[in-house]
Amino acid sequence: MNHSSSPAPARLFAVIVAAGRGSRFGGPLPKQYADLKSCAVLRETAQAFLRYRSPVSVLVVIHPDDRELYDEAVAGLDLLAPVHGGATRQDSVRLGLEALEAAPQDIVMIHDAARPLLDPAIIDRAIAVLETSDAALVAIPVRDTIKRGAAGHVAATVDRENLWRAQTPQVFRYGKIIAAHRAAVGLDLTDDAAVAEQAGMKVELVMGSEDNFKITTADDLARANRLVGAAYEFRTGQGFDVHQLVEGDHVWINGIRIPHTAKLLGHSDADVGLHALTDALLGAIGAGDIGNHFPPTDERWRGADSSKFLAHAGQLVAEKGGRITHCDVTIICERPKIGPHRAAMIARIAEILGIDVDRVSVKATTTEELGFTGRREGIAAQAVATVRLPARD
Repeated sequence: MNHSSSPAPARLFAVIVAAGRGSRFGGPLPKQYADLKSCAVLRETAQAFLRYRSPVSVLVVIHPDDRELYDEAVAGLDLLAPVHGGATRQDSVRLGLEALEAAPQDIVMIHDAARPLLDPAIIDRAIAVLETSDAALVAIPVRDTIKRGAAGHVAATVDRENLWRAQTPQVFRYGKIIAAHRAAVGLDLTDDAAVAEQAGMKVELVMGSEDNFKITTADDLARANRLVGAAYEFRTGQGFDVHQLVEGDHVWINGIRIPHTAKLLGHSDADVGLHALTDALLGAIGAGDIGNHFPPTDERWRGADSSKFLAHAGQLVAEKGGRITHCDVTIICERPKIGPHRAAMIARIAEILGIDVDRVSVKATTTEELGFTGRREGIAAQAVATVRLPARD
């Protein structure tokens, strides 16, 4: 099982593609300069990266005719000098990447200017997969039934299993994606993941969000304006879990391996803290419990790393357009002592869920040697999670 964590990358760049004309939008201005509440769409998109918890250098690729619109839209923002785009989106991205060549690059996020409602948790998830993959494609699974049409009639129903709708940002190691783009000059590829695929790169899917949609029509802009001013509701879920202590030499608690005189018995790694927190998140969104999603009778989950369960719950929250605002886990045991591991546990939970550490709390208590935890026969955990969701009528 791999419970290891990795440091955040030191150098992040965002290339925002804003050179298109938006012919389907139909307004007096290209969609990236349309009004989203009190500012231009492009400004809100750029600020999504500037507000990220780690420094991001932002470069915008613009149409040569749009310099005045660009200057007005981003006035006062600390951005890199813009560059002019090319005849196609693919050309524009390559030109943006080449403009970064003199900088000390590490990771580059390529993003559509017309996707202004970007949640930082999506960035977290995309960057994290670069530890094991060449590229991250933010996407959401297709939920609707898909039909193939011919001459205005339904010709066939398409199997939607394993179909995803691509979004941005699409995230890469800089050196690999610029080489892939240069090799793909002249090809008509629709996004940067396709460029990466053409170069033989491993592209991993990362859960996006329905709110991370692309403004293409006037109706899309109206939807974005509603969301910017939308009301939210907060829901709270709770979880409880217990595992028996048996002969062994370590326990997993809140994603951290702790040497101990016994181990916790369970079908997976028996991480009592992550199990309780997973149930709390599922409860907050009305999605059943951990047993519904990961049945203990399923051999796929024998010995499984419980971080997979928690990450799945976090993805379900994201699919509903939600955000985890806080989670609190209490471990109930006599031994091992939790205090020395508290900071590592908080950091690990935050990493799995893609949230700030100040949104995570880990506490511990004993039962004063009463009951099964007092007799050191098992360890229990309680968890509470608060989730912000778009309000419904």
